[in-house]
Amino acid sequence: MKRNMIALGATLFVALIVWISCTERIDAGYEGIKVKLYGSDKGVQDVSLVTGRVWYNPITESIYEFPTYVQTVNYENFTVNAKDGSVFTVDPTLSLRVSNGSTPKIFIKYRKQIDEILGNTLVNHIKDVYRIEFNKYSTDSIISNREKFEAGVQAKMIAFLEQEGFILEQLTSGIQYPEAITQAINAKNAAIQKAQQAENELKVVEADAKKMIVQAEAEAKANELRQTTLSPLIIQQQFIEKWDGSTPLYGNSPVIFKELK
Repeated sequence: MKRNMIALGATLFVALIVWISCTERIDAGYEGIKVKLYGSDKGVQDVSLVTGRVWYNPITESIYEFPTYVQTVNYENFTVNAKDGSVFTVDPTLSLRVSNGSTPKIFIKYRKQIDEILGNTLVNHIKDVYRIEFNKYSTDSIISNREKFEAGVQAKMIAFLEQEGFILEQLTSGIQYPEAITQAINAKNAAIQKAQQAENELKVVEADAKKMIVQAEAEAKANELRQTTLSPLIIQQQFIEKWDGSTPLYGNSPVIFKELK
């Protein structure tokens, strides 16, 4: 009896090990695929496995998980030529995710994990998108039509990634102008700022000059008004108001009132 219990326990233990080794849990935020390792149909089944626990034969099949959440990849910068030969540096950053149900398609084409596909395999394709768009523009047209240029790159990137089974969420090109162009732009901006400063200073000088003219005109008009309004009686009145009542120590006494004729 005791031996039977031991045998039963061992059997259950082995069955548990087999059960664990024959199942795989696909977590939320991931899409799983079942890959056949042998036979003429080896590759990926034409199904996408949803989240949950999946049964499979570990001898003849494998389970792969692909994340379906948004991932951000900052690629190494590279150089590309404009239509007129100027060299631009591009430092792209892409935020993208696997399109729902596209995991089998991606695995059939690349047979790699998602990190390797995004980090290495797609790099040359991304560079080609930029090369094609840059070759449409001269240096000046890129600078003056930056928004249109970026829209063209994004449209091509969306189309390319969509056919590969990805959805582009955000794209940052990180374009750096050639050194000569950067220096020219900086010089132009400095000249504009200097001209603006000179214009502002001129406006201040003009304002001060106009203020002085207004003050001088007002003073002249006041003097003219005083000269036309002064009369002998007013002069005598002002003299009386300003006289302190003292007489000089020598000479004639002042005449307070002068006979008017």
